[in-house]
Amino acid sequence: MIVLVPDVHRTVDAAWKLESAKIVASLTRMVRDVGLAEELAQDAVVAALEQWPVSGVPDNPGAWLTTTAKRRAVDHLRRSQRLERKQEQLAHELEQQHGPDATPDAEPDDVLRLVFLSCHPVLPTEARAALTLRLLGGLTAEEISRAFLVTETVITQRIARAKRTLAERRVPFELPERDRLAERLSSVLEVVYLIFNEGYSATSGDDLMRPGLCLEALRLGRLLAELAPREPEVHALVALMEIQASRAAARTGPSGQPVPLHEQNRGRWDQLLIRRGFTAMLRARETGGGAPGPYTLQAAIAVCHAQARSAEGTDWTRIASLYEALARILPTPIVRLNRAVAVGMAYGPQAGLDLADSLLADAVLSDYHLLPGVRGICWRGSAATTRPASNSGGPRPSRRTPPSAPSWSGARTRSATPHRRAGRSGRPPTTS
Repeated sequence: MIVLVPDVHRTVDAAWKLESAKIVASLTRMVRDVGLAEELAQDAVVAALEQWPVSGVPDNPGAWLTTTAKRRAVDHLRRSQRLERKQEQLAHELEQQHGPDATPDAEPDDVLRLVFLSCHPVLPTEARAALTLRLLGGLTAEEISRAFLVTETVITQRIARAKRTLAERRVPFELPERDRLAERLSSVLEVVYLIFNEGYSATSGDDLMRPGLCLEALRLGRLLAELAPREPEVHALVALMEIQASRAAARTGPSGQPVPLHEQNRGRWDQLLIRRGFTAMLRARETGGGAPGPYTLQAAIAVCHAQARSAEGTDWTRIASLYEALARILPTPIVRLNRAVAVGMAYGPQAGLDLADSLLADAVLSDYHLLPGVRGICWRGSAATTRPASNSGGPRPSRRTPPSAPSWSGARTRSATPHRRAGRSGRPPTTS
């Protein structure tokens, strides 16, 4: 039976995207070298491209790739004359499988181990992102380079250096100890959210968004939630990304210009993604037993915006309190500025202006490019709401509306990105 080559290529690509994480994770457990594991997996892909046009596509392409890659791993172990006892065990396990279409028996935690390995703190943040998209997303170096608007050579070098670093530092293929789980999990979530933010508010190029990266981050987040179902921050990150992604269709105008959150047509928000976000937030609350973490607080802010039927109906008092809690555990410049905006919306522009002015004394924030915009909005709001004293003897506040574009859309420059590139969450949820 002859199968058309384009059809085979599409099938192999689809199988690789779906199964690459499991295949590479299973092989890494066998050979204890993620670089070698990916090479063996790629050998299996090459074999599929050579054999399937002639033999036909198997009923279970992913299992075929896994079995073929495992055979190559066993051959490698035999050739290198290492781990003789393990060779026999692996060969025996392979013989127990019922043909090339049998379901692989990878350990349930293998993929989770691969997640922690690719996001290990010994790697620079950009290398973690590239390696994660390569090993867990199944993306090619060319696809990753297009997503981040760098050359394929740059991505290839990042991935190669990351693998070399993991090997040289002898980073084990194992789950972190319980006392280090929170720290390591934070590194993983940081990478996933970095990928999402790079797609949601691109830091280079002419497009505001790169939907492919958003979708990949959502897929990784959902996978992580399945692998670590008892971790509230994982579910909270998924909730945050689902709700933010729900606004994608409303975030740009007809000519591609950014549309601030309060001006968006909420009828264009994706209700399915919002419901998914709400469900993930419920899971975060059900699994969380202690103080909420940064992703839980940010997801709660996103929920407030999603629940409001209109911009005027936003519960700014609740959002201000959430930002106060968030600023205590994640005092990044953008979080503190967003708190000032939220306080101004909840308690009047003067309250927001007072808080924004207090940030001028901070050496980090004094030259921050968004601070003048926030102060300007609060100042204009304060001036507009202050009138000659009435019979009651006090200023008469006017109706408050969300901050206008100059603070965020008009001042949205590429220099706003270091905090995202450093993995610090806090892109302004009040903007878009």
